[in-house]
Amino acid sequence: MALTGKLSTESAIQSPASKFFDLLAKKLHHVQNVCERVHAGKLHEGDDWHSVGGSVKHWTYVIDGKVITSKETIESIDEQNKTVIFKLFNGDIDQRYKAFKIIFQVIENNNGGGSAKWTVEYEKVNDDVEAPYGYMEYFDKCRKEMDAHLLQA
Repeated sequence: MALTGKLSTESAIQSPASKFFDLLAKKLHHVQNVCERVHAGKLHEGDDWHSVGGSVKHWTYVIDGKVITSKETIESIDEQNKTVIFKLFNGDIDQRYKAFKIIFQVIENNNGGGSAKWTVEYEKVNDDVEAPYGYMEYFDKCRKEMDAHLLQA
C-alpha cells in the first residue's frame, strides 16, 4: 500500500466566490465562529493570521467525532487563482501523518458563484493509518456553514 495519497472534494457555493475565498485567505480567524466543528483557533506564533510562512495557528476541531488538535501555517496564497495552501503539523496530525497539506481553491463561474475545492495531500506514518477521509466530510460541512454565513452577511 502507498503511504502517500491525495483526496479531493468539490462542491457548489451560492455566495460570491471572492467572498468565500477571502474568508479563508484574509479572515481565517472568523472560521471558528462560523463552523460548528471548529472549536478554537488561536495565533500561536507571529502577529498576522495570514502571513505566508510567518505565523503559526493552533486549531482544535472535530473529525469523525473525535477532537483533533494541530498547528497550521500558510504556505502560499494565490489571489489570481483563488488558492490557499495550508500545512498542518504537530498534535494529532503527527501521530498519523509525516506530511499533511490542504490546498483550498475557489473556482468562479460566470455569475459570481462557483465551487469550493479542498484537496488533501498526505504521507502516512505507516500502512496501518487510514487515508484522511474524515476531512472530506469536515470540509463539506464547513463549506455549507461558511456559504450560509456569507449569504446572510
